[in-house]
Amino acid sequence: MTTPLLGQMMDVPLNVSSLLKHAATYAGDTEIVSRRVEGDIHRYTYRDCEQRAKRLAQALIRLGVTPGERIGTLAWNGYRHLEAYYGVTGFGAVCHTINPRLFPEQIAYIVNHADDRYVLFDTTFAALIDVIAPQCPQVKGWIALADEAHLPSMATPAFSYETLLAGEDGDFDWPVLDERWASNLCYTSGTTGNPKGAVYSHRSSVLHAYGASLPDAMGVSARDAVLPVVPMFHVNAWGIPHAAPLTGAKLVFPGKDLDGKSLFDLMETERVTFSAGVPTVWMCLLQYVREAGKRFSSLERTVIGGSACPPAMLREFEDVYGVHVIHAWGMTEMSPLGTLVRLNWEQSQRPLEAQRRLTEKQGVPIFGVDMKIVGDEGRELPRDGVAFGDLHVRGPWVIDRYFRSEASPLVDGWFPTGDVATLDPDGFLQITDRSKDVIKSGGEWISSIDVENVAVAHPAVAEAACIACAHPKWTERPLLVVVKRAGENVTREELLAFYEGKVAKWWIPDDVVFLEQLPHTATGKLQKLKLREMLRDHVLPTANAGAAGVA
Repeated sequence: MTTPLLGQMMDVPLNVSSLLKHAATYAGDTEIVSRRVEGDIHRYTYRDCEQRAKRLAQALIRLGVTPGERIGTLAWNGYRHLEAYYGVTGFGAVCHTINPRLFPEQIAYIVNHADDRYVLFDTTFAALIDVIAPQCPQVKGWIALADEAHLPSMATPAFSYETLLAGEDGDFDWPVLDERWASNLCYTSGTTGNPKGAVYSHRSSVLHAYGASLPDAMGVSARDAVLPVVPMFHVNAWGIPHAAPLTGAKLVFPGKDLDGKSLFDLMETERVTFSAGVPTVWMCLLQYVREAGKRFSSLERTVIGGSACPPAMLREFEDVYGVHVIHAWGMTEMSPLGTLVRLNWEQSQRPLEAQRRLTEKQGVPIFGVDMKIVGDEGRELPRDGVAFGDLHVRGPWVIDRYFRSEASPLVDGWFPTGDVATLDPDGFLQITDRSKDVIKSGGEWISSIDVENVAVAHPAVAEAACIACAHPKWTERPLLVVVKRAGENVTREELLAFYEGKVAKWWIPDDVVFLEQLPHTATGKLQKLKLREMLRDHVLPTANAGAAGVA
């Protein structure tokens, strides 16, 4: 047997720091624009960004942070958050982005589970830090992303980020790291039990950036001005903070102001060509331009994911405003990109309605992601667009196991997503249902089990179920279905008030329906599918307000 011939190419590790180094070297004058929480607009370049990221790395090393340790961030989309993406990971530490929309107890759990050494936070979250800091004794320090003049008044002692950076000179060479080392840590929203961590590697993050930048994926290029509305605390803003430096694209960060007028004004001022976000944000933006009689002068395309894009939204963007919509699907465990809608040459020649039926699906896997659907016995089902089964995926940026978990969720080397879907002969994925009964409101998950557990804790409630109900603004909102205890009475208002302080406000159901009994299987399991069918025509009292753009 002959010995295989090995390639004779350089073995250069894929490090996240190389993305920013490339941008600083070859697109050094390209702008990064941020609307700051201080209220002004900040401008600098990729060259400036790398210099400050190196100072952050020096400061963290001076504070005693070592490779492998986690540094948390609670921040909006902005230049300082971008610096953390690279300053933390560049010397081998792990950047742990935290979703501030979670309930404080969940945030404290995540910080503790990740064993964060330091947490960087925007000053708008000062009150939140005061709540969680006493519950996180292992955190060595809290770092406010501000200068001394803008340090918030708070009970928790905090460093000034700018003061820390001012103490360093930026004379720092990014070390060459093992590409298998962890770079970033993101937690799921805890749809079943506590949130679970997905640990991305340098290799997976760089490959994901390449995949996201493909012309038939996000197609981020050096000619783009990119405004990521999707938060940097939400699965790394879908990889944009890595893809933009890879290509040298201009970055525009919106900060905390995500209302329609603020987004539109920033897009127009900075000549934004490409954006990405969940449907809820785009509903507000479209409502603003519609009512104000505005037109987009530079926006060419947007990625819509997190929740299914309503067909009416897709058509308004494209037919009325000439903005191409790229429908996408993914998940935290996939870094997150899995599929994006793209029509090949043959599909683009089909009648318009046939094209639109394809674009309303979740799209085709990008290179780097493979997927299949399997039936009850684990056998792969045909890709005929009719058979539906459990969706399984695999690829170099798909999770192998969760953080601090010995057991792997993989089934024969594939990750079971928890979604039920079809795959058609064109390769298009369509999600038909979810195997877990979670509600996705405005791109964020809500645990139906947690909502139910609060309800059944009420002394007048015998049984409760929480299901998703359609909403014109948030796509889905929780609807609580309750069976009262015999001889007890409770009103809708009393039940909703019972949730105050027990879950995040946006988890509180929009309505309550009282039934004599809930449907069950012969083994006593609740039949949520049947319950959804029973209540599919239910109209939430918030639906009209939501359609009018009222939160």
